[in-house]
Amino acid sequence: MSSYAEVYAAWQKDPEAFWAQAAKAVDWIDAPKKIFDATQGPYGRWFPDATCNTCYNVLDRHVKNGRADQTAIIYDSPVANTKRKLTYAQVLDEVSALAAVLQDFGVQKGDRVIVYMPMIPEALIGMYACARIGAIHSVVFGGFAAKELATRIDDAKPKLVLAASCGIEPGRVVAYKPLLDEAIRLSSSKPDNVILFAREQAKAEMVVGRDHDWTSLVEAAKTAGKRAECVAVKATDPLYILYTSGTTGIPKGVVRDNGGHMVALTWTMKNLYGIEPGEVFWSASDVGWVVGHSYIVYGPLLHGATTIVYEGKPIGTPDAGAFWRVVEEYKAVALFTAPTAFRAIRKEDPDAKFLSQYSTKSLRTLFLAGERADPDTVAWAETVLGVPVVDHWWQTETGWGIVGNPVGLGLLPIKHGSPTVPMPGYDVQIVDEATKPVANGQMGSIVIKLPLPPGCLPTLWQNDGRMKESYLEEFPGFYKTADAGFKDEDGYLFIMGRTDDIINVAGHRLSTGGMEEVLASHPAVAECAVIGIKDELKGEQPCGFVVLKSGVTKSPLEVEKEIVALVREKIGPVAAFKIAITVNRLPKTRSGKILRGTMKKIADGDAWTPPATIDDPAILDEIAAALGSKGI
Repeated sequence: MSSYAEVYAAWQKDPEAFWAQAAKAVDWIDAPKKIFDATQGPYGRWFPDATCNTCYNVLDRHVKNGRADQTAIIYDSPVANTKRKLTYAQVLDEVSALAAVLQDFGVQKGDRVIVYMPMIPEALIGMYACARIGAIHSVVFGGFAAKELATRIDDAKPKLVLAASCGIEPGRVVAYKPLLDEAIRLSSSKPDNVILFAREQAKAEMVVGRDHDWTSLVEAAKTAGKRAECVAVKATDPLYILYTSGTTGIPKGVVRDNGGHMVALTWTMKNLYGIEPGEVFWSASDVGWVVGHSYIVYGPLLHGATTIVYEGKPIGTPDAGAFWRVVEEYKAVALFTAPTAFRAIRKEDPDAKFLSQYSTKSLRTLFLAGERADPDTVAWAETVLGVPVVDHWWQTETGWGIVGNPVGLGLLPIKHGSPTVPMPGYDVQIVDEATKPVANGQMGSIVIKLPLPPGCLPTLWQNDGRMKESYLEEFPGFYKTADAGFKDEDGYLFIMGRTDDIINVAGHRLSTGGMEEVLASHPAVAECAVIGIKDELKGEQPCGFVVLKSGVTKSPLEVEKEIVALVREKIGPVAAFKIAITVNRLPKTRSGKILRGTMKKIADGDAWTPPATIDDPAILDEIAAALGSKGI
């Protein structure tokens, strides 16, 4: 039996008592006496009188309490053909030396440091070093375009940049340094120094006086016996800024504070993910995204677990068995990835033949988030892996799961298409435009009653006004998620897409997510995306893009006709679904989100530019050509 209902009820009854209890899992410098202050910030602040240090909780306390020789970080890079394991003691030594180097360069509490690095242990070490001395890190996805990086430099105004010479993608090396140099040239707020981690795959031109070699600086600090101690910060002081794309094109700097972040993530490792200290937890994401921050960098080590830093892909490094190899080799007990990764594996290996080459018996749970987990992909993963496949839903802004199935409290029945139920801390409601609750089964805007729980954004970086305007004004008393969906009679939530993805066909509000579910159920379809495109008569009409599985013998035209008939059968003529287009691949961000908004602009003939986060800009030209072949 799951204890979810009683735990959630305990939070509802006394939220402050609930989070005060959860806060006991954190080692504080000054423990909180006041749990929540509703007068601070746009909606209140958690643990306002406490002081702490996140790096201490991630490293020092575990080294002191018997985990010095336990592996903290496993680095596995099929693209660099490299594997490393670092113990808690080794990571602490690297971090405290790098933190001393940062202090030598004048970095102090409250200063910002941009981290522009690939999936290597040094990315984590750089983040922990900032946390150790109270500096605020802002990770920008390695290889991000110079113009986008420049906007983040101008907003954060970093004192220093931590970077690597390159990232490695399958079949190519991406030189980071020229992109960084151009970004600094474009920015009006110039960082004083760059500390560069040189990788053997790419040499970097060093700017005299500004650029410095990471390895030699850290070695010199170690030789001189320099180690930085943990600096006390307020629980409400920022740990990091993570930029998310704004609708205006100006990135929003999501702030994460130190105290609430530690409390929330520590609670989730045991209660949501069911992980014990000492176990291996693998989040197959990237440190550039929120999932990487929460569940590669911070969550596992706060809990005393082992994290995997994987520099590779689900397919192509070298094949669709890559994930199974990593699970077997390191005995990972849980894997957390995006549904896109599993759709890619399934497309390449629909019969899971590669899986038979490995033992995944250590794996207890597969967690999915980041994109809507279509029921067909979930069912396939359940069948081939034989473990619970747990979808959960959250956002960059929240930093941890809003809705999930709490494995540690006892698994609730899984309903395909639903990420299950709200976690303690989140009062999730479905409302109409007037903020009035809607009936079960009826689609509406998904909102969260204020205050948000610990770990969520308290504000945007130096912009309370934009925080209120973006998230708090449209639905007074609530946080706007900008997602749409409904609740069923059991209180399970169904996320049907961004509110922008609800299309209006001749006055009928229809969910593109619902249509995608139907498309994905076709046995020939590996993955799909539905967008609404302009239509003079109906306002909008749905257009479905499908990628076929390997080995499909039917012609694309045949599959397209069957898909149109399937939507008509399952959703009805009201969907007015007549356009299905077969493509070789869909445009995605590097975290696996399908770029539906850009696809819509192409289809509508609106002006568009490749988003900075896109994995391969050439795919957009392929989409334009596919639309053109249908006369769109």
